[in-house]
Amino acid sequence: MSIPFLVDFSFINFRLIDVLDILIVAIIFFELYRLTKGTAAVKLFWLVFVFYVIWKLVGYFHFTLLSGLIGEIFSVGIIALMIIFQPEIRKFLLYLGNGKFLNFFTNKFGKQEDFNAYSNEILAVQEACSHMSKTKTGALIIFARQIPLDDFLQTGDPIDAYPSNELLENIFFKNSPLHDGAVIIKDHRIAAARCILPVSKNQNLPQEVGLRHRSALGSTEQTDAIAVVVSEQTGTISVCQDGKMTRDISPVELRQLLIVHLTKD
Repeated sequence: MSIPFLVDFSFINFRLIDVLDILIVAIIFFELYRLTKGTAAVKLFWLVFVFYVIWKLVGYFHFTLLSGLIGEIFSVGIIALMIIFQPEIRKFLLYLGNGKFLNFFTNKFGKQEDFNAYSNEILAVQEACSHMSKTKTGALIIFARQIPLDDFLQTGDPIDAYPSNELLENIFFKNSPLHDGAVIIKDHRIAAARCILPVSKNQNLPQEVGLRHRSALGSTEQTDAIAVVVSEQTGTISVCQDGKMTRDISPVELRQLLIVHLTKD
């Protein structure tokens, strides 16, 4: 007995390779969105995506002239976007080249291991920043994540030491020869001090934001690093990530933000 209201999907030829194809494209788009989220590039990302879909639909319905026109605009526009958003593209390619995009599949047990690995250095940075905030000692601490910071590390003095609040406070002591520049923590070790970072060109920052804060922001615009800043003028603590700055936070809030940012996928 046949059931007339059932729809026949036998015309759909859906293979395992098609599932894999869709999955790979979905992961790439997810990572692109995650890396551009919160930046000016995210709107352009969606604009290009929508424009591409319209282009394909126009081609599907055989609007020859319109399809050709949109295709030419799309080709030129992609080149222009590659020039304008070179830092974001570089960040994404470095992320892929480091092979860590597969962290998308990391389970909750991996996250717990990450927290245990970072717990000591998070506590050290929290205590050091708490003390330096009270004494208005300027500091800039960078946590390296997936994207390598070799270009920044080469500008500083190598240290390779276990992170502790005493060592961090000694490095940023005003009479210390290492107090200028940034400390970079890599693989749970203080890798280098006195490192030079790229300065953010963001024109929307408040006038009171100085070079130390702009350097912190610049490093997070070009990489996935986390930057912690203590202001020499006010003693306030700030955290930068993905080109965004969270200002005037307490040591407890600092610890919470570091846990969230450093242990997430």
